[in-house]
Amino acid sequence: MAQDCTIKVGVLHSLSGTMAISETTLADTMQMLVATQNEAGGVLGCELEAVVVDPASDWPLFAEKARELLTVHEVDVIFGNWTSVSRKSVLPVIEELNGLLFYPVQYEGEESSRNVFYTGAAPNQQAIPAVDYFLEELGVEQFALLGTDYVYPRTTNNILESYLIEKGIAPENIFVNYTPFGHSDWATIVGDVVALGANGNQVGVISTINGDANVGFYKELAAAGVSADDIPVVAFSVGEEELSGFDTSELVGHLAAWNYFMSADTEANTQFIADWQAYTGDDTRVTNDPMEAHYIGFNMWVNAAEAAGTVDVDAVRTAMYGQEFPNLTGGTAVMLPNHHLSKPVLIGEITADGQFDIISQTSEVPGDAWTDFLPESAVLTSDWKDLGCGMYNTETETCVQLTSNY
Repeated sequence: MAQDCTIKVGVLHSLSGTMAISETTLADTMQMLVATQNEAGGVLGCELEAVVVDPASDWPLFAEKARELLTVHEVDVIFGNWTSVSRKSVLPVIEELNGLLFYPVQYEGEESSRNVFYTGAAPNQQAIPAVDYFLEELGVEQFALLGTDYVYPRTTNNILESYLIEKGIAPENIFVNYTPFGHSDWATIVGDVVALGANGNQVGVISTINGDANVGFYKELAAAGVSADDIPVVAFSVGEEELSGFDTSELVGHLAAWNYFMSADTEANTQFIADWQAYTGDDTRVTNDPMEAHYIGFNMWVNAAEAAGTVDVDAVRTAMYGQEFPNLTGGTAVMLPNHHLSKPVLIGEITADGQFDIISQTSEVPGDAWTDFLPESAVLTSDWKDLGCGMYNTETETCVQLTSNY
């Protein structure tokens, strides 16, 4: 490997604060992927260097740290963010400086930036299929949409409310509640949820609760004597990493919807888990969905850079379209012109050992940047490859805007 060139990979994940429970692992994952790639010869004959910063679960600090990565450290690509509020904070910076961000977490959609590749799920790859499972398999008639108070839960729940009403659920049978980051007193809210079933209807909880607030929420459910048989919860932000800090005996039977679970039985996944545990020196360390998203995104970026013959952002972006890489759960992820992936949707049931029993898995679903279930979005499409626009109105056949809604 030539030593006279270094390609810098920015890592923008919270190592402290309320989101560290979820994000520290992703920073470690990126460092493992960089080390592994260097062992394989680097990229374009150059060694990769991971530049790690800590935005500390502080949303404005994410923007400052992104600017530092691009202007001070002069990184060639950034892998980072968890919450949508942190991603929205970073957007104007990377669009101004023409950076490239790979964003690995399920989110609310309603966005498509020229400078972001979204490797986590859009709502049609997680939230909508989870609701369908509640309706079709569990016969849920009353929905409690519980979220942390920021853009991802609010936008996702707007989409889900619209979808549920379209599916014949009456508006009065949809209970929506938001709590701040780090919320700990769940007694009243759990009481409200239990009361929803007083009329004999089957109640189900759709949870967009993020970070360490989940610990208190599940504890309160157990304290109230609510089991998954009584009121099932399907979570969109609770994976293996979050469960590793819980007493999971209280959570058995509750659900999560993701595009990956550690329990997926494939050779590629067995190898990934072994590599991760070897890298961390801890054979109890778990893997999770956003780790797989970084794994797919990083490998696609490597292949796109090799195909383009450069790490120049514009050249790599062009080379990303149509990139394929095997999912750890089987099948193949494909990067679409809207900067989202085609990915399978999995629903898992929490087991006593903190893992998920996969009870439902679809074939690959193409990620949709703009939902079909909000009227103002249904007319929009994103196509950076041929239309050069992330927000194209199909009725007026015009590009609404090229920069993102901040």
